[in-house]
Amino acid sequence: MSRSGYSEDYDGTEWDLIRWRGAVTSAIRGRRGQAFLRELLAALDALPEKRLVPNVFEQEGEVCALGAVARARGVNLSDIDPEGEFGCQRIIGARLDIASALAAEIMYENDEQHGRRLDPKIRFERVRAWVVEQIRGEADGNR
Repeated sequence: MSRSGYSEDYDGTEWDLIRWRGAVTSAIRGRRGQAFLRELLAALDALPEKRLVPNVFEQEGEVCALGAVARARGVNLSDIDPEGEFGCQRIIGARLDIASALAAEIMYENDEQHGRRLDPKIRFERVRAWVVEQIRGEADGNR
């Protein structure tokens, strides 16, 4: 299992998966989620080196997507174990004031979606493109 909590050997029901994907969609579309995605985009764009690391919030001066926001806010995440017994999506969600479903989805996009061995520069480009795709414009009614 990854730090996102997602697993290839999912053993829940189809309804569990439908509810989870609904929670992710709701978190992304909601006002708080959209505000966070805009903040995430700004934090990514502010990184001096356009690189993202997988599976940790910060390592040797480099960060993951959520680590970029934490760094921009001055939030310390070093006490969170990304491989902890209960996963860290709930803890990081609370720490960054986002839904745990959104935290898990961002961690998945950063760590798993494009492959664990992906070059950090390409990971940055792909995660940034995903963030841009998720942001709704003012014309979409998100105010």
